[in-house]
Amino acid sequence: MDKLLRDLLVLFFATAAGLTLSGISANLYRLAARKPASRPESMLYYAVMVVAGPSVLAENATRSFRTKACSRMGYAFALAISTYWSFALGLLILSVCVHTR
Repeated sequence: MDKLLRDLLVLFFATAAGLTLSGISANLYRLAARKPASRPESMLYYAVMVVAGPSVLAENATRSFRTKACSRMGYAFALAISTYWSFALGLLILSVCVHTR
């Protein structure tokens, strides 16, 4: 039971850490950059979206769902992908933290 509880705690913490990193990077990019106009700017945009993607995906899916442009199943699928993506980013963060000790 203790191992299950610890694994669930790591799951939730990793997901929260990944979503936090995603939100921070998405908002910093929005503050600092404009729409990409050249190829290098587009490449930077895609590199940032690797990290900022879960937050942006969840925000866009929520906006579409509220305006009825997205079905419930599509919205649930987008949130599931965003959650899994956040979990993967969070595991990367935890892995870096554990290995730098």
